[in-house]
Amino acid sequence: MLISFEGCEGSGKTTLANYLFNKILSKYSVILTKEPGGNEKELKDFNVLLKQILLQFNNHIEYQTEALLYAADRIEHLKKVIIPALKEKKIIICDRYIDSSFAYQGYARGLGETFIKEINKFALSYYPDITFYLDLDPEIGLKRLKDKRKEKIEYFDLHNIYFHQKVREGYLKICQNYPERICIINANQPLNIIKKNIDSKIRKFLK
Repeated sequence: MLISFEGCEGSGKTTLANYLFNKILSKYSVILTKEPGGNEKELKDFNVLLKQILLQFNNHIEYQTEALLYAADRIEHLKKVIIPALKEKKIIICDRYIDSSFAYQGYARGLGETFIKEINKFALSYYPDITFYLDLDPEIGLKRLKDKRKEKIEYFDLHNIYFHQKVREGYLKICQNYPERICIINANQPLNIIKKNIDSKIRKFLK
């Protein structure tokens, strides 16, 4: 089973992916991974290089190139982590997956769904069984990150609020297209309420 967590910057998806992992760890064979980079050493090294490229060429890299870099990372992630785990009947919890490419590059960058599907053909056979989308006003999310990260800068932190609003619009459109797979959660609720929502939904899949 493949479970993904999606959301704009600062939505809390990483915190909640970790929460679900720790909650079910004692009962199930489960791994926690992420995109870009995964949690394997060779993928972490790939992730470091990817971040260096994106930060160094910020505002100078073509949007198609950006999308292709993330697609390349996804192939590495699938072949080295996700597919082997699925073959072993493990549960995979992934912090970001293909929906991020649709929202960030397909919608916010304006590359379109067709282009993203074309460069991610390999991943289209491995859609998540369930996706938790943490919906949050981008201004709130970016403020959370500013308070949390201090001086640490990530690539998409450098983008303006309009870009992040477009990302959110993209996610909401994806949710409309895949209502049977995606569970929308209001990420502006208290954390304990959000956790209860996730517990209630995931229980149906882990019977």
